[in-house]
Amino acid sequence: MRLRSERATTGAVAQAAEALGVLCGVYLAASPWIVGFNGFTTLTTNNLITGVALALLMMGAFGSAYERTHAMSWAAFGIGVWTIVAPWAVSGSFDTTRTITSNVIVGAVACLMALVLALRGVIGIHRL
Repeated sequence: MRLRSERATTGAVAQAAEALGVLCGVYLAASPWIVGFNGFTTLTTNNLITGVALALLMMGAFGSAYERTHAMSWAAFGIGVWTIVAPWAVSGSFDTTRTITSNVIVGAVACLMALVLALRGVIGIHRL
């Protein structure tokens, strides 16, 4: 089991998915200043915290063994889903075109990268 997980997470696709997931996290954390909605304090704080958490999860920073970090990609998937609904869910009226577009795109990419890593680890898909 350990060997299969290690093989699944060391492939080129898995490493590319992790790198893109880390970039999503960094962008999410910086998006209020990049896109220009840093005046929305609660959404800015939300994106900063979830962006840092996503970047750390996708790097495997919370795992003690690299081959077990694919299970944490399900948590990254949850962060991606939260990122998509955050403009409507956090307190205040933050459902502007900029906030929705930014959060939905980065949330969808984060969900996709998390799913790729989770499925490679769980099912052992090697041809993705």
